[in-house]
Amino acid sequence: MKPNPIIWCEIYVQDMDRAKRFYESVFRVKMEKLESPGVVMWSFPMAMDTVGASGTLVKMDGVESGGSGTIPYFHCDEVAVESERVVNAGGQIHKPKMSIGQYGFMALIVDTEGNMIGLHMPPTAME
Repeated sequence: MKPNPIIWCEIYVQDMDRAKRFYESVFRVKMEKLESPGVVMWSFPMAMDTVGASGTLVKMDGVESGGSGTIPYFHCDEVAVESERVVNAGGQIHKPKMSIGQYGFMALIVDTEGNMIGLHMPPTAME
């Protein structure tokens, strides 16, 4: 297996407008609508020629949001900044910013749809 094997992530939602507002507000990004028959998808910014994964918010009949079996982590320059935006955007802090030693800092949050996601700040951002 090659390094960084995960290439895509989908976060399922029930209210696309609410979820889109939440993610655009917390991460200060502009999401882009993707065309897919029978599915509503809005993607996070992506570059196809670089390492890392992107993904979309997805609304699909028969697929519920919520739960925490798989947790996507979002890069942050400072976890505390995005954590503050989470609350202001209607989400909740599940685990506040904490050290993960040589790997930096992380926090766990819950979005407006009940999905748990992670915030991660690598050690290089701490310098």
